[in-house]
Amino acid sequence: MGAERHSTVLTPDVGFVKGLIGSGADNLKRCYQCATCSVVCDLTPQDNPFPRKEMIMAQWGLKEALSKDPDIWLCHNCNDCTKYCPRGARPGDVIAALRKSAIAENAFPKFMGKLIGSPALTIIALAVPVVLFLIILSTGGYLQIPEGQVVFDKFFPIHYVDPIFITVATLVLVSFVVSVRKFWNRLNVEPYKLLAYGQFMPSFIETLKEIVAHAKFGKCGANKDRTTAHRLVLFGFIGLFITTNWAVFYLYVFSWASPYSIEADKIPSVFGGSQAMAAMAYGAFKIFGNVSALLLLIGGIMVISNRMKDRGFVSKTSSFDWTFAVIILLLVITGILSEMLRLSNLPIAYPMYFAHLVFVFYIIAYLPFSKLAHMVYRTTAITYSKMAKRDIM
Repeated sequence: MGAERHSTVLTPDVGFVKGLIGSGADNLKRCYQCATCSVVCDLTPQDNPFPRKEMIMAQWGLKEALSKDPDIWLCHNCNDCTKYCPRGARPGDVIAALRKSAIAENAFPKFMGKLIGSPALTIIALAVPVVLFLIILSTGGYLQIPEGQVVFDKFFPIHYVDPIFITVATLVLVSFVVSVRKFWNRLNVEPYKLLAYGQFMPSFIETLKEIVAHAKFGKCGANKDRTTAHRLVLFGFIGLFITTNWAVFYLYVFSWASPYSIEADKIPSVFGGSQAMAAMAYGAFKIFGNVSALLLLIGGIMVISNRMKDRGFVSKTSSFDWTFAVIILLLVITGILSEMLRLSNLPIAYPMYFAHLVFVFYIIAYLPFSKLAHMVYRTTAITYSKMAKRDIM
């Protein structure tokens, strides 16, 4: 008897391929499967390594198969593969385009993934908070530049700002929960289906250690100098996140006045009756916030500078990445200028503060759909890969 024959029907998604090409993977078709990319990559697992298989799946338009592939998130975009590719297919850019596609595919609600994923629609995304803030300020009678000492609470009251951003942050959390659950269910299929479900927490902790230390970046060759820039951006964001929550805690738990109008003699006695101790605590978190902003500014500039360097090979930064980098810089620059102009008691501080809030809204509200979503998706994929023993070299 002859051996049984098994056939697999592949259904290419031509639209998916065109989308990848339009997102920066324009040299995708040059790949002829020599496997140089997988050979030179120091991050790829030995078992079924990337990015060779991702290149052929992308060429064939296997959108569904790629949506279940955790390896596009194990890649740190070192571009060693792009540097040594004999055909100039730029595998690193292909993987970056695949990550963008994965964010849009898992997005909830779906239309937001398309809106934020298209840099051409950035102006619409920015217009949303501008219109929202103008309506709120107009309704409350605050649509004018206040006279006297510059105090942001007189222009955009904190009891307006906080409900807006608390609501937005809640919606973002819901969006992430739905999106990541969908993403996890896609990952958890053959050939990497989990065998030990009890290893989540140890794997998650190991993943966080790896991300904070940027351990995998040290294995990069062509883009090894990105390590410092990424660390500064990461720690800057973490610092500002801590500062914001610290401020909200004291404002509402201890009923502090606005951080922009607080006076030393009005600081409540919450440290053993010592006004001096309370003032020191307030000053400490202001310093911590400013240092975090400075780290983010320096890191953002370094990220852009590194992307513009001539490394001896061609690699394109997609407009999706550029939009994110520019928004981050505008966020931190307007924040720093707002504080400096307020301290100088210049009325132009008010429109600068308005612009800063617009960029803050953009970063928070669109976080699940922007480049910043990488933090969550990459963390999820690496955790899953550790649980499935996928990341073992």
